Amino acid sequence: MMISGAEIVIRCLQEEKVEYVFGYPGGSVLHIYDALFKQDQVKHILVRHEQAAVHAADAFSRSSQKVGVALVTSGPGVTNTVTGIATAYMDSIPMVVITGQVPTQYIGQDAFQECDTVGITRPCVKHNFLVKDVKDLASTIKKAFHIASTGRPGPVVVDVPKDITAQMCEFDYPKTVHMRSYNPVVKGHLGQIKKAVQILQEAKRPIIYTGGGVILSDAAEKLTQLARKLDFPVTNTLMGLGGYPATDRQFVGMLGMHGTFEANNAMHYADVILAIGARFDDRVIGNPDHFGSEKRRVIHIDIDPSSISKRVKVDVPIVGNVPDVLDEILKLLDGGFKTDPEVSDWWKQIEEWRGRDSLRYKQAEHIMPQYVVEKLYEVTGGDAFITSDVGQHQMFAAQYYKFNKPRRWINSGGLGTMGVGLPYGMGVLLANPGAQVACVTGEGSIQMCIQEMSTCKQYELPVKIINLNNGMLGMVRQWQEMFYSKRYSQSYVTSLPDFVKLAEAYGHVGMRIEKPEDVEPALRKAFTEHKNDLVFMDFIIDPGANVFPMVAAGKGLTEMILAEDL
Repeated sequence: MMISGAEIVIRCLQEEKVEYVFGYPGGSVLHIYDALFKQDQVKHILVRHEQAAVHAADAFSRSSQKVGVALVTSGPGVTNTVTGIATAYMDSIPMVVITGQVPTQYIGQDAFQECDTVGITRPCVKHNFLVKDVKDLASTIKKAFHIASTGRPGPVVVDVPKDITAQMCEFDYPKTVHMRSYNPVVKGHLGQIKKAVQILQEAKRPIIYTGGGVILSDAAEKLTQLARKLDFPVTNTLMGLGGYPATDRQFVGMLGMHGTFEANNAMHYADVILAIGARFDDRVIGNPDHFGSEKRRVIHIDIDPSSISKRVKVDVPIVGNVPDVLDEILKLLDGGFKTDPEVSDWWKQIEEWRGRDSLRYKQAEHIMPQYVVEKLYEVTGGDAFITSDVGQHQMFAAQYYKFNKPRRWINSGGLGTMGVGLPYGMGVLLANPGAQVACVTGEGSIQMCIQEMSTCKQYELPVKIINLNNGMLGMVRQWQEMFYSKRYSQSYVTSLPDFVKLAEAYGHVGMRIEKPEDVEPALRKAFTEHKNDLVFMDFIIDPGANVFPMVAAGKGLTEMILAEDL
């Protein structure tokens, strides 16, 4: 039976068991939207801006193990998605973005709403396609889902000209995909794994350092098994939070620019680092020369060979899927493993560092942002999905909400994209209906995609917005205070809206909280009495609160500034 290209697109999504497509219609995708209208298996979420469509699809994926899908029109529809695509690319999130394109015969003629989608997105996608023949449409979409979700995951763009969606063709969806040039390695090299186990056995000051690769490959359970067997300390990157239970004794906290005193020191002075699904980025190790001043051996497990020895010399590289490699290591450990006796001395040193309590703060007259996050943790029983925007509030959420499960912490770690928090909350709620979802944000970030409160109303998405309002772009202000002699250039946000009235104007519940004693009651009310409502909680916080510890740009990992130092 012959069907149109537009119907082929929808049939492909049905074959892939796609539940939701996040998108915004326009001229080049009208045939596809007409095909969407004629069926009810694939549901469409109409956002208010294409950027939010991609962020929501991104979060749908981050919180569900499934591929997120977005659909936009040509030209500005595409360019509005670029930030979201780059955000997903930097954090290795599997996503398929279907973009409309002007008719084939108009490409290259500066047609209305034409842009070079393939060229514009090439640097920030795992792969992209321009479909030139309707007979290639189904196989291309099959490849897109395969590429997005295998190996190191990432976003894939499929650009479909309007005339292709109108042409007729037999539908035949491939069962499998074979691409000669794309064969990700899954199993790690056994010889390398044996070397790694030998080094782990000899370690006297070990640390297990894990990143987002553990979350994305669903290796959290195996990581926990491994850490317990070894009895080594564990630290997570910002993207790796939840990969290991944060309330466990072996967890020393997040490391890096705003990592704990004990995590950063343990990472720097370790004689053996077992790096799993992490990439030693600049926010993690600080100055690489300073980090390289200590003699150590590094074992690095990663699905992507290009991430290994990129910034830090690695002694034992193991390329493979993290759970498969951890499985092999666990089997070898079961054959007999004895931790070096000196590891107990290492634990004593770590406990001494932990005794500094580097996340300590004082709750004064104003509401402290750390206090709000701690109360959020208590009120939600530590079981909520927490989305965040980017800035001080992101770091406070990462430091003070103890993530015990993977895929609960949804934030933009690599690109650092402000404005993701609310659309992330939408995607999480659609992937996890009935879940507690809180968006920790600031008055700067939330206004970048605040129009999505309208989408939340239309689809009844009860995100709880925790707005840590200090009237400033907090992280910029903190850097200006510490490194620019308090010249606060353009970091004040004046003429802020009345967020309570704004929330009410969108049909939601608004609260303004100004006293510390009102924090917990407001949160409890939001999660009980207003369980099914979007609640915008505008917390007026101490404008001078800063994030500590802090490793300044260009400094070494142990050269931390602590609150007590100031």
